[in-house]
Amino acid sequence: MIKKAIIPVAGFGTRFLPATKAQPKEMLTLVDKPVIQHIVEEAVSAGIEQIIFVTSSTKRAIEDHFDRNFELEYRLRQKSKKKELGQILDISDLCTFAYVRQRSPRGDGHAVLSAKDFIGDEPVAILFGDDVIDSEVPCMKQMIQCYDKFKCPIIGIMEVDKTQTGRFGIIEGSHVDERTHQVRSLVEKPDPAVAPSNLGIIGRYIITPEVFDALEEASASPDGEIRLIDAFRGLVGTRAIYAHEFEGTRYDCGNKLEFMKAAVEMGVQHDEIGEAFDQYLKSRGKTKSEAVMEKMIADVTGN
Repeated sequence: MIKKAIIPVAGFGTRFLPATKAQPKEMLTLVDKPVIQHIVEEAVSAGIEQIIFVTSSTKRAIEDHFDRNFELEYRLRQKSKKKELGQILDISDLCTFAYVRQRSPRGDGHAVLSAKDFIGDEPVAILFGDDVIDSEVPCMKQMIQCYDKFKCPIIGIMEVDKTQTGRFGIIEGSHVDERTHQVRSLVEKPDPAVAPSNLGIIGRYIITPEVFDALEEASASPDGEIRLIDAFRGLVGTRAIYAHEFEGTRYDCGNKLEFMKAAVEMGVQHDEIGEAFDQYLKSRGKTKSEAVMEKMIADVTGN
């Protein structure tokens, strides 16, 4: 059973400046819940019991978010705000958390390697904080089910527009079942003209101890970074690696437009504001006169 997950959150979030000047990008909210909480809840829903955050000196807000806040709890009890109290108590009770600092920004592979001492000789889930995935079955649960079948490293993938392969790591592989491929090669951000497929890697993985070994042996790229994809490339041909097409909708919350799409979708689904927000969005497609006329009719009929 996979009970541990690594979530790297050490990046600077420069694409969201100035919002991320004084707060982690992972703490930006989709309605009233930070992006990072969505990621953690996905992991917990998949059976994860311990999460290791790979952080930096600018990410204390993430630690505080998943810790207890006794003063706030006291104030909520005083005011009999039981619902709000329950919400914040649930956050710290999601699972156990550990934190390790990535001393310098040396790539996603280096970030994962920083958490090796917490893992031991067992498989571990990896979830990157930019990817929020809306799915009926949690994406990581789908990944773990795939791991249970093959007992090998698993890479999360999805079909991408052929013109967008330059934004993703791309796998080449052969089908072993309806949604799973055995990986033959991996290419980092290939030009569409030479991309081996349109199956793009997203921020969900399950890795085994061999991947940590490959990361330790991997050479840094010209920009000084150690990348996770290079570790997988080093293992291709020495052991089986699989890529699984998850079911669900992925939002890249490191991208402003994708973040706004996620916020809209989460807003429509929200228990408190969903219905009213959906009506507002529909009204945005009407002319001003149509909206005024509709309101007049509603006022007269009471509907």
